[in-house]
Amino acid sequence: MRAGFPDFRLGNVLATSFTGTLSERHGDAVERIPTPHRLVDWLAVNGLAVDSCTTAQLDLARELRESIHAAATAAAIQDALPASAVQVINECSAQGRAAAILTPEGKRRWQLSSASCVEDALGVIAADAISVIAGERDGKLALCASPTCQAAFFDTSQSRTRKWCDMNTCGNRQKKARFHAGQRKNPGSAE
Repeated sequence: MRAGFPDFRLGNVLATSFTGTLSERHGDAVERIPTPHRLVDWLAVNGLAVDSCTTAQLDLARELRESIHAAATAAAIQDALPASAVQVINECSAQGRAAAILTPEGKRRWQLSSASCVEDALGVIAADAISVIAGERDGKLALCASPTCQAAFFDTSQSRTRKWCDMNTCGNRQKKARFHAGQRKNPGSAE
């Protein structure tokens, strides 16, 4: 991994993890794929290794990311899916060439050909987004309760009541804020 960039926020769902490459959308936004090489890094970490990426491919990746975010957000609040977002997701899915393979552990993994390009990897991400947004997987789309984040995430908890896209960042930040607010309210209670 290249130094000098914010860490990736890795999740269990490819499509929503991809939207997490831009975090704190309603605060001080953090871009986690600011360069083509950084997109190559993210794809490799997520099992979609490609050799290179151009600026135009990075722009396409960001367009897909924002389209997935828009569609997932609409689905989470049970609103109509934005037509432009649906179009971008569908186009990326149709352009990609990858094969689903079965691992010895009984899991599905995507395999790109040796000549794969960024568009093939984006096709896998788009297909994953379609599966999640269409409700084909066990879980539900939700929005992070952090007012500065509000990222769409896929909740697979048993009760489907998860509040945070990531407990280690947004959840802890909110817990600390509540704790410090309580400390200011009752300054002598910690003694």
